[in-house]
Amino acid sequence: MLGTVLHAPGDIRCEEVAEPKILRPTDAIIKLSASCVCGSDLWPYRGIQAVTAPQHMGHEYCGVVVEVGSDVKTIRPGQFVVGSFCLSDNTCPHCRYGFQSSCEHREFMSGAQAPYARIALADGTLVATDTMPSEDLIPSLLAASDVLGTGWYAADAARVTPGCTAVVVGDGAVGLMGVLSAKQLGAGRIIAMSRHKQRQELALEYGATDIITERGDAGVARVKELTGGVGADSVLECVGTQESMLQAINCARPGGSIGYVGVPHGVELDGQMLFFQQKNLLGGPAPVRRFLPHLIDLIMTRQINPGKVFDLEVPLTDVAQGYKAMDERSAIKTLLRM
Repeated sequence: MLGTVLHAPGDIRCEEVAEPKILRPTDAIIKLSASCVCGSDLWPYRGIQAVTAPQHMGHEYCGVVVEVGSDVKTIRPGQFVVGSFCLSDNTCPHCRYGFQSSCEHREFMSGAQAPYARIALADGTLVATDTMPSEDLIPSLLAASDVLGTGWYAADAARVTPGCTAVVVGDGAVGLMGVLSAKQLGAGRIIAMSRHKQRQELALEYGATDIITERGDAGVARVKELTGGVGADSVLECVGTQESMLQAINCARPGGSIGYVGVPHGVELDGQMLFFQQKNLLGGPAPVRRFLPHLIDLIMTRQINPGKVFDLEVPLTDVAQGYKAMDERSAIKTLLRM
């Protein structure tokens, strides 16, 4: 079958790869209905994250189960399923506490930019829909696998509550999903930080009440200005750079909360600064599995439409075009059709 392989920074290819097989009795094989390119895929594509050998790309997925291992009990062939980019057994102490992304048997998904994929720990990772979804819901269900679940975690970790003021740092797919999530959790005011008109428009559609174009200290000053000098109750950090992390921390009020989900690159925080900030920080890889049942219900009942974040759709064979468009920021997120 064809699959996406990153050979070196900037060198992404759609080429022949081996079809997945059941390797362990807890595995499942799914036929993907669609896949996509993630913002985190751009780190190795840009050479910011080392590429030491060819990498099979893709960790966001949804589709129909075609085969299960002998120990799989809750998932069966023919079901439509969505799973997290973090594979988990959903039974260990960390999973039961709601942090499946720190599962004692955690694995990270790969190889999902292809027609078929092997899902380890299928019982704990996959969530089946009650009915076969209509075609127009596929992009939204795919978003639940990572960007929606990650944006939701950012809002949850930032302790977004009804009526609060939330700031979203980052206008990529995760940041836009953070806006949607903050709205769903009842934030009264949502300040999106964005310089791009198309992304600003989608942020407003998803529930943003204010747009700030400034960054860094200037962006913090604008947040303070909009909040009467107080700062935000909740801040969602959805980028992962030094500037974005400091911007997020400094936008929050004393006692406020920062949910950080941007994969960090070059982020270093001073202990003295953190000590006197008196703010809550929680983040890391999102425990998407915790939120999947609720997110799938919101999508299947058409209460939310996260699939709008896909503004470019290409066939798998043109995957290099999809990476290039996201790298150049001419696309927010690329959907890949098998």
